[in-house]
Amino acid sequence: MTASHNDLSQQNVYDDPDFFEGYKTLRQKDSGLNGTLELPAIRALLPELSHLNVLDLGSGFGDFARYARAKGAAHVTGIELSTRMLAEAQRLTYDPGINFQHTSMEDFATDDNIYDLVVSSLALHYVEDYSGICRKVYKMLKPSGNFIFSVEHPVCTAWPVGWITTEAGEHWPLDNYHDQSIRHTQWFINDVVKYHRTTENYVNTLLGCGFTLRALSEPQPTDEALAKRPKLVKHCRRPPFLILKAQK
Repeated sequence: MTASHNDLSQQNVYDDPDFFEGYKTLRQKDSGLNGTLELPAIRALLPELSHLNVLDLGSGFGDFARYARAKGAAHVTGIELSTRMLAEAQRLTYDPGINFQHTSMEDFATDDNIYDLVVSSLALHYVEDYSGICRKVYKMLKPSGNFIFSVEHPVCTAWPVGWITTEAGEHWPLDNYHDQSIRHTQWFINDVVKYHRTTENYVNTLLGCGFTLRALSEPQPTDEALAKRPKLVKHCRRPPFLILKAQK
């Protein structure tokens, strides 16, 4: 395991004990939208994983790394800044084909043209230099390699106050959409910092780095999911996630 020289300069909210315990409980109970919407949407965009060399930026508990190996990936490297998340991933993983590294995605460095697939799940909205990450990923990927990532949808990050209730019902407000700047939000703890970007920014930055856009997904609950969890119906009214697939 390697440690970055610049870890403390990056946001590391997942090492806050209260945040970590809240997030861990959410994921273990699958009581959030990750398992219902985001995860199936990412998997639907994946190429055949057999024999691929894969990089997971913000690998968390290592769920995707283990999934990719189960589907035949030759090797998976997981990049994770949070020591708490990393320790849990290592506790859950018994596979020499998976290598977790303690560093930020901003500081991670490797050779050019080495990965077949780079993925990132709900991590890039915590990163200030999105364009820098895209340029780095482009260099890391082999020709025709894929970059697949999810972020909180810009509709949600624009004015992240959550649902509001009026006489007309429950609504998700949208404001300051074109103000691409830091947002200070509350999620398990106060003052979680996220970076709001427009959908245009997410897409055009990829194109400007040389990628070809292959897919754009804004998943909503399926009929099957709604039958099991009727309360998910409000998530049909605004997209929680934006998922992009780009190819070198």
